[in-house]
Order: sequence, then structure tokens, then C-alpha cells
Amino acid sequence: MTTDEDGSPCAGEDPYALALWSGRGPVYLRLADGCRIRMPVHRWYAHPTVADESVLDRCVGPVLDVGCGPGRLCRALLGRGVFALGVDVPPRAAAHAIALGGIALCRSVFDRLPAEGGWQTVLLIDGNIGIGGDPRALLGRCIQLTALTGLLLVEVDPDDVEERCAARFEDIHGHEGPPFPWARLGAPALHRIAEDLGLSVTDQWRHRHRCFLVLGRQDSAPGPR
Repeated sequence: MTTDEDGSPCAGEDPYALALWSGRGPVYLRLADGCRIRMPVHRWYAHPTVADESVLDRCVGPVLDVGCGPGRLCRALLGRGVFALGVDVPPRAAAHAIALGGIALCRSVFDRLPAEGGWQTVLLIDGNIGIGGDPRALLGRCIQLTALTGLLLVEVDPDDVEERCAARFEDIHGHEGPPFPWARLGAPALHRIAEDLGLSVTDQWRHRHRCFLVLGRQDSAPGPR
């Protein structure tokens, strides 16, 4: 990310990078069909919500938080005595996570990561099932990262949707960042993909407008909680 002499982002910077730097929105995800989704920047920097806590309660360490942003979930887990590492591509995301007391790497989930095959929980929260625009490939990669008894905790779209598209971040004035591949996935689509990958859905719940599932390998997944 380019910055001015005082360390602040330069004018014309990607709206997502600006939101990460300031901790404030609004910033929107603009999809190829014109749909605009407001990103919950305030939630990324706030204390975990009740919905977040329902995710944290199901985490078994060590935990890998994919697309960690400023690291609110990683920091909350560390506060519970559960080791958690965040990974995210934007340098500003990892820097904020570390500055706020978390542990994070500026790295893609598809890069080489520490302790591959040893994570007991991998998180894909805040719509991060869309990373890379191919949920099947992303879940397959996350399976590689988990231990045989490990679990994937995934937040999906509350609607029944399965969409792969190009997207951009956009600010309130319509300034856009560069395009990137993205995906939206609802629970029915995740069930289908999970079965194809040899995964079982061992838990599923909603909190208001947010929907979560727990996936485990079919030959080692525990029964529903």
C-alpha cells in the first residue's frame, strides 16, 4: 500500500485499504451484477458480538483465522487462552491485528503457512468463503491445513445463493478499487460442496441475519452438538 510521508494512505488508494487504515466506513463490495453490499467495518474493530461469541465457543485450538482483518476473533481467542493465528493479504490488516494485540501474518491462505495439517479449527468468517472466487478450491485448501480431527467454521450468506463473480471495493463517493474474484455461498450450496469434498456438516446455526456451519471430515467428524 502506498502512503504519504506521515504514513497515511495516498489519495486514490483502494477504498478497502482506506477503511482498514481508518477503522471506519462506509465501504461497499460492488458485485458484477451491480449489487452493492455494505461491509461491516465497525464490527471488524469492535468487541466480538453475540454471533461472534457463538463461533468462538466452538473453537478448539490451535485456530487459524483466514481473512482475519484487524484480528478481533484472534485477539478474543488469545484472551480465552486459545492460540490463534490470523492470515490476511492486505498489509494493513495484519499490521492492525498485531498492533491491537493479536498474532497475524500478511499472507494468502494459498501460500505456505505454519503448521500445515495441524490446525484444529480453521475460520472462514465475515463472508471469507468468497476468497479467491472458488469456494471448492478454498475449502480444499483449508482441509489441507487442518488436522484429521480438525473442523472448519464457515459463515455463509443468509440467502440461498451460489455465485462466482468479479467484485470491487467502493466508497460512498463511488471511487473503486481494482477487481478481484469473489463468491457468495448460502448454506444449501455449502452442503453440496462439502459432500463432494468428503466433509460432513456437524453443526449449523443462525444468529439474526448471520448463518454459520461447522464442517469436519466424514470419517472423523463428531456428531451434532
